[in-house]
Amino acid sequence: MRSNLRRSSRPGSRIEVFLDGKPVALPPLRYTLAAIRSYLERLALSQQRIICSIFVDGRLLGPDEAISGLEMFARVEARSLDLAQVPLQVLDTARQQTFHAREQVATAVTVVLINTSRQAREQWWNLTRDLKQPLVTLSLMPSNICGPANGSASLLKLRKWQLQQLAAILKKVDESCWSADPLGLSNALESQVLPWLDGLRATLDLWYDTLSAGHPAPAENGE
Repeated sequence: MRSNLRRSSRPGSRIEVFLDGKPVALPPLRYTLAAIRSYLERLALSQQRIICSIFVDGRLLGPDEAISGLEMFARVEARSLDLAQVPLQVLDTARQQTFHAREQVATAVTVVLINTSRQAREQWWNLTRDLKQPLVTLSLMPSNICGPANGSASLLKLRKWQLQQLAAILKKVDESCWSADPLGLSNALESQVLPWLDGLRATLDLWYDTLSAGHPAPAENGE
């Protein structure tokens, strides 16, 4: 699919491009966002790093916007990670997803009470996508990463346990959501789902702290 992104919002003006805070000189004809992104990826890989985020005019670029996003832009900023930092990035993403899911569930505890039973069920079924997302993200972690020194389970065992626990919780909440009284679903969300999310976040925090202790903080690159 062809990119529909053009050079800049001001005819004849130059695009400012940065990688980790340092200006990048573009080769000839690298003026579409797809071309710029590809070049930045190549530069990062040559330094044994990978691009973790790209901002266009200050806005975070979505994964598909290289071919279907903004038509005009003036500034592109990319940030990269050392390969050794990738597990930390994965864990941090899973932590943020867990936090987001908890917010959604905490809101649903009250909202389902003012909906019909059918509406409450639909809301719960939509929430299940957010619940599984941290575990999907964790699947990107190398399975050979060692467990914490305090004897906690390995990441592979953790993933299996969390999948089993989530499946059991989904079953229990599914059973409660068929009641004519939405209070049953609300109680199940509060007593089953929220504690599971809190436990997952605590585990992820422990893993993150353990791994980050073995890696120096990334440089700010002048930002």
